[in-house]
Amino acid sequence: MSTESSENGIAAADRHDTIRVVGARENNLKNISVEIPKRRLTVFTGVSGSGKSSLVFSTIAAESQRMINETYSSFVQGFMPNLPRPDVDVLEGLTTAIIVNQERIGSDPRSTVGTATDTGAMLRILFSRLGDPHIGSPQAFSFNVASISGAGAVAFERGGKTVKERRDFNIVGGMCPRCEGRGQVSDFDLTALFDETKSLNESALLVPGYTADSWYGRIYRGSGYFNNDKPIKDFSTKQRDDLLYKPATRIKVEGVNVWYEGLIPKIQNSMLSKDREAMQPHIRRFVDSAITFDTCPECEGTRLSDTARSSQIRGLSIADVNAMQISDLAEWMRQLDEPSVAPLVTALSETLDAFVTIGLGYLSLGRPAGTLSGGEAQRTKMIRHLGSSLTDVTYVFDEPSIGLHPHDVARMNTLLVQLRDKGNTVLVVEHKPELIGIADHAVDLGPLAGTEGGTIMFEGTVDDLRTSDTVTGRHLDDRSRVKDTVRKSPDALEIRGASTNNLQNVDVDIPLGVLCVLTGVAGSGKSSLVTGSLAKHDDVVLVDQQPIKGSRRSNPATYSGMLEPIRKAFAKANGVKPGLFSANSEGACPLCNGAGVIFTDLGVMASVESTCELCEGKRFQADVLEYLFGGKNISEVLQMSVTQAAEFFARDDAKVPAAHKILERMVDVGLGYLTIGQPLTTLSGGERQRLKLAIQLGDKGGILVLDEPTTGLHLADVENMLALLDRLVDSGKSVIVIEHHQAVMAHGDWIIDLGPGAGHDGGRVVFEGTPADLVAQKPTLTGEHLAEYVQA
Repeated sequence: MSTESSENGIAAADRHDTIRVVGARENNLKNISVEIPKRRLTVFTGVSGSGKSSLVFSTIAAESQRMINETYSSFVQGFMPNLPRPDVDVLEGLTTAIIVNQERIGSDPRSTVGTATDTGAMLRILFSRLGDPHIGSPQAFSFNVASISGAGAVAFERGGKTVKERRDFNIVGGMCPRCEGRGQVSDFDLTALFDETKSLNESALLVPGYTADSWYGRIYRGSGYFNNDKPIKDFSTKQRDDLLYKPATRIKVEGVNVWYEGLIPKIQNSMLSKDREAMQPHIRRFVDSAITFDTCPECEGTRLSDTARSSQIRGLSIADVNAMQISDLAEWMRQLDEPSVAPLVTALSETLDAFVTIGLGYLSLGRPAGTLSGGEAQRTKMIRHLGSSLTDVTYVFDEPSIGLHPHDVARMNTLLVQLRDKGNTVLVVEHKPELIGIADHAVDLGPLAGTEGGTIMFEGTVDDLRTSDTVTGRHLDDRSRVKDTVRKSPDALEIRGASTNNLQNVDVDIPLGVLCVLTGVAGSGKSSLVTGSLAKHDDVVLVDQQPIKGSRRSNPATYSGMLEPIRKAFAKANGVKPGLFSANSEGACPLCNGAGVIFTDLGVMASVESTCELCEGKRFQADVLEYLFGGKNISEVLQMSVTQAAEFFARDDAKVPAAHKILERMVDVGLGYLTIGQPLTTLSGGERQRLKLAIQLGDKGGILVLDEPTTGLHLADVENMLALLDRLVDSGKSVIVIEHHQAVMAHGDWIIDLGPGAGHDGGRVVFEGTPADLVAQKPTLTGEHLAEYVQA
């Protein structure tokens, strides 16, 4: 007899088929409730800032991860990030959430596409089994493992007696000894490290943070190795050597035991161990001026030792294989007929085929992970999950269509459907109509952004969404028309013999004074043309997809530089110092140090974040908030939206032209809903890129190059972006846009299409002309998709 309870023949366990959210208030959500079907593909739509991410990531996914973390021991939780419970009344029916977002795959210079996925580890096992000559275990092929050997006496107990024996040990690793597995060697410009005409007491050291009065400067002056009043040019050979190259040595300075290390090893360990993009701006400027990076002459950039490269399979070393385009590597793997490693070859081949299917076949496994775009990083993370045996998992995607040509969006759709059909719940935040169309269920948030959003406007099928009277419903079937007349210019920027990355000696003339659109499938060479040729010109302002780095203390006001004139305006109006109006300086709340929150450390348990009781989250001292400008205190100003702040600083009694100009540009790029004091850590990838665009619009440069400016934009906002591009061109600028959105292609004056494929199958100009000609001729994949879009 079955003990399973049932109702109408349905087992009780099978009736939990929805994720139920009741009373969600995270960020701008207005106490919303929604039921999401499990084992279906649900798409979340709405204008940027309407609350999609707050519902999907900050509520559903966050609570799932928090509850999973609580299953670990208190000791383990102490090493995990603190995840507070989302502001929601009820969350039922949650399953394990796997977040596949646009965050880069780390900035470690040692991380590659191979190490970030299982492919690198599987390749090393394959070469350790089949490589000829056999050189050792898989670690012999790893550029992260150094070769070490040694010998010495070892004491151990045997039969109740202490026995001493001489033992040798030998670890065979694959790391190149010259570059230590980085593939690059650095050379130092000594004139950028110190001013040899000065002494250490005169702050001769030019490295950031090494002035005479800084802690590092005091270590060098207190080391006893130098005459601190003698100019560096008068140092003896030994003193110069100690200053530059001395290995880490324990010394006492000012009564404190510290490590002394020469300038060059110190810089290598503290600065060069980080990815360049992860550095603070002033450190990056120093590194760029003081250090040159060249391909390692010993390993030729492969990162691997001679021994690791000597072992081959069918004439190829692991370095050769890592450098191959993944689509070619997949073909090579299929030719391996070795029964002893058949399961390994099958698993590796399936993963490589997944790269090709998802549109990343043009990458190589040796490609540094930090160089992948947000879209490429997100699709690389997908690779990990496609072959997973897990089911009944909730996969959460953040605009997976970013960086994808319309041709590749169809591939992405197939993969999302495959994940769903394995029995998983797939939640997708998305703007592209092609991807919205495959959903089983749609949830639309709005009606607008920020404080005017956070409401459920629609729930149901995509077909019903099309006929709904919501912003998304009204724009879902929008189609731009190709312009009847286009701007023409007699001037052009000539590019000759471009060969960066996969470009095949490209010659192209880019017209100036018009809106020029660079198109082509992902990996066809668009970014290579821009970074390798265009960006070198002095008159070019490049707004790329490199992410904005920022802590919880950074916000749009600090990042854009508008806070400086605002602080000065407050100071002038009240006759006090500007530093009082900075939460990172004199005006900070003494209890939370201007953070607005208090972090309570609970020992082995996760720390708890709570709003500061003294300043109530306002970040400033109480007396600072008594100073007003235009009737508002500094905290109230930072809580304004960009649109509200733009109106406020245009008023006669609160006029700050420098701040107003920046705010207007932020409104132009569709960020009017953001709060100017909102932490940068809460902004999406698209919002960060548009913030960067708003700031760089003020740069002096006649040629503006934008990398996918429609990223993260709702269909309704694309029209505003097109109007902005027109205004820029009409103001006298030349605008060049790398873009996959067909509306931008149709709106362009000139199109340059690269391809025909990706990687070594691309890198050529396959079309130059007007959008109308591209639609009429349909000579390329871009032409076919654009013609379909405009229904030509």
